[in-house]
Amino acid sequence: MSGDTTCETCVKRRDLLSTGVGAMALAGAAAAAVPVIDSLAPNPDDVAVTTLDIDLHDLAPGTQRVVAWAGKPILVVHRTPQQLAILQSPALFDRLRDPQSKVLQQGAYAANWHRSIDPAFLVVVGICTHLGCVPRFDPQTDGNGWLCPCHNSHFDLSGRVLKGSPAPYNLPVPPYAVVKPGTLRLGENPAGSSFSLADIVQI
Repeated sequence: MSGDTTCETCVKRRDLLSTGVGAMALAGAAAAAVPVIDSLAPNPDDVAVTTLDIDLHDLAPGTQRVVAWAGKPILVVHRTPQQLAILQSPALFDRLRDPQSKVLQQGAYAANWHRSIDPAFLVVVGICTHLGCVPRFDPQTDGNGWLCPCHNSHFDLSGRVLKGSPAPYNLPVPPYAVVKPGTLRLGENPAGSSFSLADIVQI
């Protein structure tokens, strides 16, 4: 009889120990998850930043710089005179889905063949309008500027999508202004203009 009582006591102690260990493990997992959850939440300091200045003085012709603004990759390219000449080629126009930028993917100040304020510098949101991948900078002599690695959408060096690409629209141009020679400001329009990413058809 005493042996049975001892076994019952052992079982109760083992159950209590298992429950305690389980509770501790659960608490540990919850504590570990807090930093992960916090990292997914927006940073209040980032949200507060609505403009970003970009110094273009050290951006060499023919190269690209990637910056983060409003939670999105922004591609800034210094185009060469040769690249600008190709962008005006009728042969290239025939290969583009929206060569005149008629679809609202940019402010009025960028609805031109170079899709920018200063023809030498292009600023676009680096998100493919197909399924949201980041296009790879791949400038070619035929006018191509980006290739999306996910589904092979091609964009020229004005961010205009080529026919035959799954992407339906040109890359968006974010609101920006030239605040002084060699400096762009993301998140601010030129004087007299009103435009935001909320106005575009699709990112």
